[in-house]
Amino acid sequence: MITVPEAARRARRNPETIRRWIREGKLRSTKVGTQHTIEERDLEAILDADDEMLPLPPEWRTTSWGAPMPNVVRLVRRSREAH
Repeated sequence: MITVPEAARRARRNPETIRRWIREGKLRSTKVGTQHTIEERDLEAILDADDEMLPLPPEWRTTSWGAPMPNVVRLVRRSREAH
């Protein structure tokens, strides 16, 4: 179990973003006193799902040479992790 500030550090997000995910029901948590605690596997699941791109228009789903469009969001996030 981790706290909201720890989850924010691991996710490289603002703690208020984590709290918003909890309020929206996007991220499960348990309240202990005044603090929300989060299971690490739940945080990992939401971060994996967060790599998904928004739906693309049909004409943008393939490159000019016919290959499927790469997931640019995932590529950028992975490149940032390397730094």
